[in-house]
Amino acid sequence: MKNYTITVNGKAYDVTVEEKGGSTASAAPVAAAAPAPAAPAPSAGAGSVKIEAGAAGKVFKVVATPGQAVKRGETVVILEVMKMETPVVAPQDGTVASIDVSEGQQIEAGALLATMN
Repeated sequence: MKNYTITVNGKAYDVTVEEKGGSTASAAPVAAAAPAPAAPAPSAGAGSVKIEAGAAGKVFKVVATPGQAVKRGETVVILEVMKMETPVVAPQDGTVASIDVSEGQQIEAGALLATMN
């Protein structure tokens, strides 16, 4: 296990990463890390397939609407991540069940953006 401090949007988070595989290198003991702030609880989306943010940022544009049929790879939401527009696409063919964010909203990595059936 290794402990790191990661800063995201000026906010420091202490994380512990488990090493998998071959060698186990010994490391000096690390002081107990403060627990990372809890992520906001995702809203209860209507669909069974969750579409989540891969990175923290701001919702730039909501492209799809609930009830809209989408194909795999079609853009559902566009995020602004590090000053770049980043499309978030449908993971499979289906129907958008809910949009759980609004334009201009700040989101964290892993935040629920939409659901589909």
